[in-house]
Amino acid sequence: MIHDGAQLTSDVAVDCDVAVIGTGAGGAIAARTLSSAGAKVVMLEEGGHHTSREFDMQEATAFPMLYQEQGNRATSDLAITVLQGRSVGGGTTVNWTTSFRTPAYVLEHWRTRHGVEGLTEEALAPHWQAIESYLNIQEAPESYVNRNNGRLWEGLGALGWKRQRIRRNVYGCMNSGYCGMGCPVDAKQSMLITAVPDALAKGAELYVHTRAQTLTEENGRVRAVEGVCVDPSTWRPNGRRVRVRPKVCVLAGGAINSPAVLLRSGIGNRSGRVGRRTFLHPTLAMVGLYGEPIEAFYGAPQSVSSHQFAERGDKMGFFFETAPIHPMLASIALNAFGSPLRELMAKLSHTSAVIALLVDGFGEGEEGGTVRLAPDGMPVLDYPFTPRMEEAARAAQEGAARILLAAGATDVLSLHAPPVRLRAPADLPNLAAAPFGPNRLSVFTAHQMGGCAMGGDPARSVVRSDLRHHQIENLFVIDGSVFPTALGVNPQLSIYGLASWASPHVLAALGRG
Repeated sequence: MIHDGAQLTSDVAVDCDVAVIGTGAGGAIAARTLSSAGAKVVMLEEGGHHTSREFDMQEATAFPMLYQEQGNRATSDLAITVLQGRSVGGGTTVNWTTSFRTPAYVLEHWRTRHGVEGLTEEALAPHWQAIESYLNIQEAPESYVNRNNGRLWEGLGALGWKRQRIRRNVYGCMNSGYCGMGCPVDAKQSMLITAVPDALAKGAELYVHTRAQTLTEENGRVRAVEGVCVDPSTWRPNGRRVRVRPKVCVLAGGAINSPAVLLRSGIGNRSGRVGRRTFLHPTLAMVGLYGEPIEAFYGAPQSVSSHQFAERGDKMGFFFETAPIHPMLASIALNAFGSPLRELMAKLSHTSAVIALLVDGFGEGEEGGTVRLAPDGMPVLDYPFTPRMEEAARAAQEGAARILLAAGATDVLSLHAPPVRLRAPADLPNLAAAPFGPNRLSVFTAHQMGGCAMGGDPARSVVRSDLRHHQIENLFVIDGSVFPTALGVNPQLSIYGLASWASPHVLAALGRG
């Protein structure tokens, strides 16, 4: 049963076995698994329940409806745009379907540097396999490689760099290219159409437009989740409250909202690590202009990637993918105004984009960002630009430019303000000389990780290796916030597998293991 907090006429109190906060990759898989095992589950979701009938493939509709802060969430200095989902399904409703397993070197780093136990490829393999079958995760066939991704493939091949086709969680994909605005034909196997309906069919309840405000703790246990209902026109509390009294609580609000819940509650932060070590895969882009149409707004958004430079020894790594180029986001990212912007937008159909995602969190002493609270209790994200990040960003931009030039671009533009224009490899020194720093170029993140890190040492982590909180006996955190570093790959499959792996531990806490 689905209850809309925006429509409640009185406060609600409900008892259950498990309260699940958030319906994204972690929360939805946990809710499905626990409901299937007979547990009474109540899910809380800050966003609304929107379906393909509402997905009209318009940015002006999708961003206010499906993204945190209407797509305007950013770091405190406005230097990094934070694209993060807010609706039933969370980020899985608006992501671009890219599905990677957690790399082996990342799992090994977590084990040796952060004391994470039990998370090996062997332990996770059956969970990944089950999820891949459930969500039809398969390699994108060649016919789904659009011209935007095709240019990345060709450029990588010309340079002799590693390249691969991406696996995607789709079934019956019509190749529309509008994955980031909610799939209009329900081909994307998001949590919206898979795990959440499965949990509801097993008797789970779902409260939408209901923000988990605080957790009430007593004697080292969560006694209640205090939810406030919100008005979707303003996203402010509407005066109604939902109080959930669970035996076990699963916090799965994501790497910004999960730490915020704990910080607002004033609990579970004896280590001082809640909200710390937040990682973003800071993402830069280079765009190429071609003499023939590319139409990067059509077709599977991502079908090709390269991890040629994901591991760079003592330097920060990065990996290459593409981004679809839709008008609204493009006009913001291009860092141009007036006539220059009109000229670039007129060439949108002849433009391709290569994005470079930086792999943060592996350097000695590298702490990433910090989630803290604004005076109104909402999360604020600080993320400093560092010399290590600058070196990686410059190397990544140069690599992306080389790819585009090798693929036949007549002009390559950076997202600096103003843009750097390259027409041949001989122009690359101009890019190296361009300024770097907050608000000197467009930087994005669609992958938020960390803030409630798992690990063996309670002084350096928030949750144990089994994702149970170090201090609060009946609290589990099951989302990307538990990653001790960034992943070096798109995170959804890692979170799915982790949620599947952790759910039996939640059942054991209920006495059903």
